[in-house]
Formats: sequence, structure tokens, C-alpha cells
Amino acid sequence: MSAQEFDVVVYGATGFTGRLVAEHLLKTYGAEGQVRWAMAGRDLAKLRAVAAEIGAPASVPLIEANARDSASLEALAKRARTIITTVGPYQLYGEPLLAACAKVGTDYVDLCGEPNWMQAMIAKYDAAAKQSGARIVFSCGFDSIPFDCGVWFLQQQARQRFGAPAQRVRGRVRKMKGTFSGGTMASMLATLDAAKRDPSIGAAMLDPFALSPARGADQPKGDSVIEDADIGSWAAPFVMAAINTKNVHRTNALAGYPYGREFTYDEMMMTGGGAAGEKRARGMLSQSRTQNALLNFAPTRALLRQFALPKPGQGPNKEQRETGMFDVLYVGNLADGRALRVGVSGDKDPGYGSTSKMIAEAALCLNDTPRETTPGGIWTPAAAMGDALIARLEQRAGLKFKLEN
Repeated sequence: MSAQEFDVVVYGATGFTGRLVAEHLLKTYGAEGQVRWAMAGRDLAKLRAVAAEIGAPASVPLIEANARDSASLEALAKRARTIITTVGPYQLYGEPLLAACAKVGTDYVDLCGEPNWMQAMIAKYDAAAKQSGARIVFSCGFDSIPFDCGVWFLQQQARQRFGAPAQRVRGRVRKMKGTFSGGTMASMLATLDAAKRDPSIGAAMLDPFALSPARGADQPKGDSVIEDADIGSWAAPFVMAAINTKNVHRTNALAGYPYGREFTYDEMMMTGGGAAGEKRARGMLSQSRTQNALLNFAPTRALLRQFALPKPGQGPNKEQRETGMFDVLYVGNLADGRALRVGVSGDKDPGYGSTSKMIAEAALCLNDTPRETTPGGIWTPAAAMGDALIARLEQRAGLKFKLEN
């Protein structure tokens, strides 16, 4: 057993998603025993209230630590093998904790879907993490574990069946039922505001290799309506593709290009076949463009902040989380025309019910991953943990990875 006091600490446990992570740990592993875990946040009184709400006994430690106090964050990091942080937007609140973990050698997982911040943190802290031994793993929720690990799983299957990876992979969201919370929307608005101040951020958002150490082949844009004739469906742009594609390409680079250097990947939403599917796809594209135009209009963003958005810490209720789900199809095509299909699904609301389980299990999987296999540095989920993470997600987080042909 490691010298650290805790296997994992949930930082941000008083927030909406942080509370769900703590609930999963309590339900799955109990208050004591096989996993030593604690809840942390900036307000001890709120931590006590959340502990009472989720039914955590007094034996679950509560730790007060302020995101703006580097000394308290370093002290927190030294007590844990891995820190789970759900405190976003990360570009506003995330750097001090990441810096503390990179400095003292503590592993770190988050839910970040803010590629502008991730790009900046890689440049600033990757060397420090390599030196200290800290494994920093971004995007351990719905963005981007099902997509990053879905492509990894497909390529593993391709090598087993065909002896070579798929050169072209398409991710197609078949079904998704879930809602956004105030924290998710706050992150989106923070990124838009940052792009207004720094035009290079907008360019990075459009670059599929923004998080990769080297560029690859030209990529499909995924920003229009297309017909996937072999799938029998039309497809429209998918809102999370901008972050997921970047993580998939970074995985390929970090793992030594097991997908090949000519690998191409895109993600879209399936809308069905025939004229009806095309109509739905075009309607979704039009709606997306309208929403993007409104979000880029400063008065609209101000009104959303004042009136329309749920506050960070709010999100879908239990019934919505329990009845949510997602199902993603991956189609891999080899250069010689051979193909295979993989399905990845989750049994809860993707952004919260499923995400809270994914990040908790990613943290525990990282604890079990030898440093000889995954040394210090800034990683993606699949590059850091690969097959072990997929197995754990199937066993403990309600995900399924299935070969379909």
C-alpha cells in the first residue's frame, strides 16, 4: 500500500458532479476498506452537508482546501495518490491544483472539455509532471472516454482480426439522452470569452491536432451534412467533436502511432436514412449554426448568464440521470477496403450519471497502472490506461464495448 493517506480525493465534492462521484465511491466501495477515499472542497460546512445528503458516515474524511491557495492545494495533493477534480471551468479555477499535483508527483484526473486550457497546460506542466512522476489525465468523463477508448478498442479489434489498424474511423452517435448542467455551460461560455480575447484560441478549437505533438493527415471537418451510405444514415455535426477528435489524435501520438500516421477520424450525429434523415440532419445543422451565432453575440451571453442558465452546481435530477443513456457506433475502414464496426454504450445520463462513474473508475484504474507502463506526464485516458480502463469501465461503470460484425 502506498505511503499516501488516500487512494483518491474528490476535490469539488460540494458541486453537482463531485457529489455524484462521491456517491459512486460510497455505493461501490463503501466508506472504508478496499478504497481509501475522502471528500474535499473550499467550505467545510458544505462538505458536511453533502456528506449527510449522500449518507456518508462520519468515517469519510472531509478536507478543506481552497482553489486559490496554492499551499493548501499542495498539502492536499501530498495526502493522495490521485486527485479527482470536478471544479470547473478549468480555465478559471483548474491551474493551481494541476500545478500542485505536477509539483509533488500526485496523479490527477479531471473532466476538462476546454482544449484551449488543455493546450496551455501541456505546454506549461508536461515537463514538470514527467520530472515529478505525476500522471495528469484530462477529459475523463463523457468527453472524452467513450470516444477515446472507443477508437482504441476498435483499433485493437482491427489488429487482432486483420493484422493492421483501420486507416479511417468514423464515430457516429446513434442515440443520446441527457441534459447539460450549469457547469458545462459555464465552461462553454468561458471558452467563448477567451477566444474573443485571443483569436489563436478560436484557431486551436478548429485544429484536430491542437493537443498533439505533431500533425497528421488532413482530417474530415465534420461541419456539414453528409450521407454515410454504408451505414444507411445521414449525419449532422456533433457538438463535442471539437474536443474528442483532439484527444483521439493525441492518444495516437502518445502511444507511438498505433493507428498509423495517415489515420483520419471524425464524429457526427446519426439522423436516420432517406429523405427524413436528411431533413433532420439539415435541421440540426441550421439549429447549431443559429446557436453558435447567438453564443458569439456578447449581449446574448450576458443574458444567458443573468437569466437562462442553471447555476454551476445544478444539473439533471435523479430520474433524468437514471433514464439517460448513450450509444455510439464506430466504423473502421482499412486501406484495402476491409471494415469492422464497434458499439460503445452507457447506461446513464452521459454528462452526469455516466460521467461520475467514469472519472471515479479512471482514477482507480490509474492507481493500478504501473509507472513503468505509464510514467509521469500529461496523458489521455486511452494512452494512459488503454485496455485496463476499458475492462474496468465495463465491470464498474455501466459501459459496454462490443464488436458488431
